Amino acid sequence: MTAQTAHETVEAAVRQQLSKALGGRRGMAEAAVPTILFTLTWLTMRELDLALRVSIGAALVLLVVRLVQRSTVQFVVNALFGIGIGWFFVHRSAASGGSEQEQALAYFLPGILYNGGYAVVLAFSCLVGWPLVGFMVGSITGDATAWHRDKQVVRLCSRLTWLLVAPCVLRVAAQAPVWLAGSSGSMDPDAAVAVLGVLKIVLGWPLQLAALGAMVWLLTRRTPVGPDAKPA
Repeated sequence: MTAQTAHETVEAAVRQQLSKALGGRRGMAEAAVPTILFTLTWLTMRELDLALRVSIGAALVLLVVRLVQRSTVQFVVNALFGIGIGWFFVHRSAASGGSEQEQALAYFLPGILYNGGYAVVLAFSCLVGWPLVGFMVGSITGDATAWHRDKQVVRLCSRLTWLLVAPCVLRVAAQAPVWLAGSSGSMDPDAAVAVLGVLKIVLGWPLQLAALGAMVWLLTRRTPVGPDAKPA
């Protein structure tokens, strides 16, 4: 990997590139804030349209700030895209005659599907020896596959990728049964929405920060760059 030549350790090289790919703290916050606001607004006000407007409004404010600062809007656009998908599921439920509670329940389905699909893709990439985090690094260095020639980087990227899999699996394991229970009628839809809202917050930032903390710990180790190097 060409970026390695500028760093003394494998971790330093990957840490720098991964930080850029994830957008840092600001990028992750911009991706999470609109969804958190939707959940909190629904739980406190019980008005679906208001919750959607608040989440969209927050994303648009963040977008304007980025445009004024002339910085990348990638992570805000990602949030708007997620809201758009949620809006589609909500109005699809409304078109089929679903109650407001059922519509709110539908808003959480894309997140569950996304986490499930993301976990499968990430796990598969590790199992075939091409961890997805490696491609995140490659997208920044300008060579999508050069990182794969260094076994140390591949091992490190595999560990980092598995750490991204864990939160996704936990979210699906916790949220899917509640969503299914609310949709099937075995659980009151309003109660299911409330539980999903709480789970989305509890398993959102706290869980993501825990995973990122573990990733940071891995990236603070010192593996000198070189074919025969071992971790310090």
